[in-house]
Amino acid sequence: MTLRVALAALLLALAAATAQAKTLRWSSQGDAATHDPHAQNEGVNNQINGQIYEQLLVRDKNLKSIPCLAVSWKQTSPTVWVFNLRKGVKWQDGSPFTADDVVFSILRAQQDTSNMKVYAVPLGKPRKIDDFTVEFTTPVPNPVMIDMVSSGNIFIMSKAWATKHKVEKPLNHRNGEETYASKHAMGTGPYMLVSREPDVKTVLKKNPNWWGIAEGRFEGNVDEVVYRPIKQASTRVAALLSGEIDFVLDPPVQDIQKLKQEKSLKVLEGRENRVIFIGMDQARDQLLYSNVKGKNPFKDRRVRLALYQAVDVNAIETTVMRGLSIPTAIQLSSPKAAGIPDAMDQRYPLDLAASRKLLAEAGYPSGFSVTIDCPNDRYVNDEKICIALAGMWARIGVDVKVNAISKTTYFPKLQKLDTSMYLLGWGGATTDAIFSLKPVMHSRNNTGAGEYNWGDYRDATLDGYIDRAEGETDQEKRRELIVAAMKRHHDEVLHIPLHVQVSPWVSKANVSVVHRADNWLEVAWVKM
Repeated sequence: MTLRVALAALLLALAAATAQAKTLRWSSQGDAATHDPHAQNEGVNNQINGQIYEQLLVRDKNLKSIPCLAVSWKQTSPTVWVFNLRKGVKWQDGSPFTADDVVFSILRAQQDTSNMKVYAVPLGKPRKIDDFTVEFTTPVPNPVMIDMVSSGNIFIMSKAWATKHKVEKPLNHRNGEETYASKHAMGTGPYMLVSREPDVKTVLKKNPNWWGIAEGRFEGNVDEVVYRPIKQASTRVAALLSGEIDFVLDPPVQDIQKLKQEKSLKVLEGRENRVIFIGMDQARDQLLYSNVKGKNPFKDRRVRLALYQAVDVNAIETTVMRGLSIPTAIQLSSPKAAGIPDAMDQRYPLDLAASRKLLAEAGYPSGFSVTIDCPNDRYVNDEKICIALAGMWARIGVDVKVNAISKTTYFPKLQKLDTSMYLLGWGGATTDAIFSLKPVMHSRNNTGAGEYNWGDYRDATLDGYIDRAEGETDQEKRRELIVAAMKRHHDEVLHIPLHVQVSPWVSKANVSVVHRADNWLEVAWVKM
């Protein structure tokens, strides 16, 4: 009888556990590019890899830096930092996590094929002191070292796993390289990769041995994650309404008000730390995709300013973004956080007559034609923004052809500078200006600076301000350098800023998520 009671109790417990197991089925418009954690720096790609791999420090719900694989840290000199690592952490194959893995991963992320080197290189040279202590010697004093460690998406890999599978170097994503790390992953995080079918689905399962469970970090109840990229906005919404999926990261903005009326759904909105802007090839003597021969119009500031002054950002806000954007003149997601005076956040005025005059003065009285490259599955209404801009520029005689393509081909294309004009968004967990100045506005070099300066312009004055700000520890002097850099960028019209993106999320009513300003879904916090 006792055996029967025990068996019955066991069966009940198993049944209860099965009943409580939850699967989160979520979607956005584009797929992750690769599971190699250092090969591609893109939002959804980082989010999925970030459930499997971990960093030394991470961000909490309010974007504050908190311990992860490192439990404490200290600065022992202006250029030396020491991080104490978490003990008892296991890789998902059961092997122990040690300082060797950290040193290997930082050096891996600094390699030429890494898309994370702009953040990894400033961390400096890592050195193992013992199995649970790593020292970093930075090339210059780094006033945002902790921000960089927690926001740079420098995920830590197992040195032994990478060596075994011959992926010691990040794959070259821009050239279409595939390695074992493309479709396989092995981290220390809350979830483990079960399967990946590119452009179809990615399946993760809960890591029962994650160190964070004992630390109270696992606040949700999701045991399985199924990510499905669904390109068509209407199809994503239909799948949500039918119960086929539970959460959509990027619902169509034109449907938000209607979705708010659905009792079975829940809509969350919040300003994202991301600026949308236009870049132009300012390096080549002749544009790749233009009818102008033997000359590059974008090398002339008057042409760049003419295009800027023909953009009606308020029309984009109301008709394209449906109010889910904040027009800006400063190419930072949070100018106030950088100490930028409000007076500087003033756009050049919308003035079509002035634009036509500038074009005529520059030698293009009849305008010219050019192609703009644009992703159609990355930012909120990205393709529609480009189409709207083409219509606005047509009014001043500039004929713009919109080449809207999936981010899976867009990013490798643009990373090879195969473009004449492009739309890009930039942001993340930190609002410090250096995280935009160094990768986006600085000239390109082999340490990752200017990695996203796809217009490939070079401005020695701007570079000087940025380089000095990077190593300046006096906060007032640093602020002055940042302001000077942003003013130079604005005066030279090196990009055309559009707006700060407001990102809506929508889920089934019984799904609770944390909407962070970096547009990051942390699955370990999801409750269903």
